[in-house]
This record gives sequence, structure tokens and C-alpha cells, in this order.
Amino acid sequence: MPFSATSFSRAADDSLPKGFVYLHKVAPSIVLEMRYFNGDNFVGKRVDGYEANKCILTKQAALALRAVQDELKPFGLGLKVFDAYRPQRAVDHFVRWAKDLQDTGTKDTYYPNIAKKDLIGDYIAPESGHTRGSSVDLTIVGPAGEELDLGSCFDFFDKKSWALSDEVTVAQRAHRMLLRAVMTKHRFNFYKFEWWHFTLKNEPFPATYFAFPVR
Repeated sequence: MPFSATSFSRAADDSLPKGFVYLHKVAPSIVLEMRYFNGDNFVGKRVDGYEANKCILTKQAALALRAVQDELKPFGLGLKVFDAYRPQRAVDHFVRWAKDLQDTGTKDTYYPNIAKKDLIGDYIAPESGHTRGSSVDLTIVGPAGEELDLGSCFDFFDKKSWALSDEVTVAQRAHRMLLRAVMTKHRFNFYKFEWWHFTLKNEPFPATYFAFPVR
């Protein structure tokens, strides 16, 4: 169903900067599991700037995700989003965490093969494309909401997570290819070091890093 100007007006919210929307108002059937809000993440706790279990994106990115969801639905598949717009204060939190070399409580799950001191630069940086509002971390789920096996968990810091990694099975590579195919068809670029990360082509705020909280 086309997303009309009227329906977009209902999806928009006066509490958000102009051009941003809540994804659940645009595409309510997309599953949201906002990891930096719920604490199930490499930091091991809720991340600064995430005050609600909500997904915020630019209007253009949200509409493109809606189109991806509509394409997957006839096959009994859908999207699950882990992260989208990310406030700058969250990125700052990541950097502080990475510099605290005594805090290794999540190492076994998220970076078992990498020394924490090596995360800065290769995996964690002081700026993130997510803060511009048109990047999204996501996967594909089946009819019962189960995640397809893509070979690693979200935010697994390892070469195994590279989009074209040969360290995963044929079936896992096929699932990654499906995700890339449907996302790139709808104007997203994939990130070669993270199978879950995509950024909208011609994003509306290519040089603006936002700081408003997710609430």
C-alpha cells in the first residue's frame, strides 16, 4: 500500500527533529529488539541516550525498510531491527567502554578472539553513520519470529561477521546474500565488515551527527 502524505503526517512526531520518524508507525510489522536499550549488547548494559525501546530513522530510510518488509512478507519472512538512529552520546559511551580495559564481562560473547585494546579504530570509532539517522542494523526472521542463521550474533567483533566471510557455512552465506539482495534492491548499501549493517543511498543528512535521545 502506498505511504501517503497523510499517513506520513500521522507517523511523524513533534518530539522528533524534522525528517525523522518512529519506524513502528511507518512499518508496524517489523520486529524491534533495540539492543542498546535492553542491555543485551557488547557493553553489557543500557547505553547512554537510549531512553525507550523505540526505533527512529529518517523518513526516507523508514519508507525503504517498509518496502523491504513488504517484499519479504509473501515468503513468510520479515525484518528484525537491532539498532537504527544512534545518539552521539551513545557513541561516546562505546568509546569510554572500549578504553576501560578492566571491563571484559562480554568478551566471550562479543569479542572472544580480539584483545579489547584493539577494538578502538577497527570496530569502535568516535563517530558513527548511525548518528546521521539513515543506517540500520537488522536481520531476517521467519514466520514465528525466529532469526535466520546468519553465522554470528549481532555486533560480533570478528572476521566471521564480515558480509562476505568464508568462515560461515553455505546456508549462512545464502541467508546473508538474501539480506543483502533485498536491502540493496531498496537502495541500501551494505557494510562489508558487518553483515547486519546497511546505510541508505543518498541519505538526507550525510554530514550531520545528531544528539537527540531515543525516547
